[in-house]
Amino acid sequence: MNAKTILLEAFDARWEKFRAELKLCRAEFSEEAVHDLRVASRRLLAFLDLLRSVVLHKRIQKIRRVLKDQLDDLDDLRDAQVLLADISESLHELPELEFFKLELQAEERKLLKHARKAIQSRDFGRLKTRIGKTREMIEGLPVEPLTGQLLSAGDEIHARMMAAHTAMSAENIPGIHKLRIAFKRFRYVVEIIHPLLPNYPEGHLKRMHDYQSGMGDIQDMDTALQKLADLKDPASQPGFESVVDHFRSRLQGAVSDFFESSGEAFVFWRSAPDQPFPWEKNRS
Repeated sequence: MNAKTILLEAFDARWEKFRAELKLCRAEFSEEAVHDLRVASRRLLAFLDLLRSVVLHKRIQKIRRVLKDQLDDLDDLRDAQVLLADISESLHELPELEFFKLELQAEERKLLKHARKAIQSRDFGRLKTRIGKTREMIEGLPVEPLTGQLLSAGDEIHARMMAAHTAMSAENIPGIHKLRIAFKRFRYVVEIIHPLLPNYPEGHLKRMHDYQSGMGDIQDMDTALQKLADLKDPASQPGFESVVDHFRSRLQGAVSDFFESSGEAFVFWRSAPDQPFPWEKNRS
């Protein structure tokens, strides 16, 4: 396939996936539906970020804004639901988690009401029209320079990710969060353009997912500690310190586990545009 075909097929797949998940989430507002809609939204956003490196048009930014607003409606709900699922697995070992579970359930109820209303009321009519015009714009792109433009975009987003990798440390949890966001964008872009790369390793996409998951574990434990710190009158909660120690210990463990393999970031892309990809070196 040429680069334009790859772009069109990726665009169509991500748009159709987004539409399907939005329809499902409106009909069946469940934790799984919310999660799948968030993932579909982020993948479509990643495509638009990649497209902006090839063509600049205000229409793309307008589509991005709609998707970003929807994600903002769901982010806090995602955090509460992930922590509730985590607590349900640990409650039998640490009964003191009960008060935190009740706090999160109350928060979840409020967020569910807000998120459901936002998804049901948001008008996506213009989005469909803009998506159609964007597809026409992709169809009109010249084929010849497109491969080089897409690989250059990969180089740029990889460079930003590696800059975040250099800046983070085990003591700098916000720095790890910045790397997680930069790596997620890089991963989603590679998902789109990897068919352009000869001999791309079959297992790399899964390895990238697993690498990102390690940072996600850190984010979840840090979010739990932040929520605990924001509780009103925490000293009145029985077992509060035990719960804090529980999440602090797990945060330290997640950080330690991640740093054992943090250097794996170097194997997913070339170090510079004039350098071979790591898997090409291994074949020589």
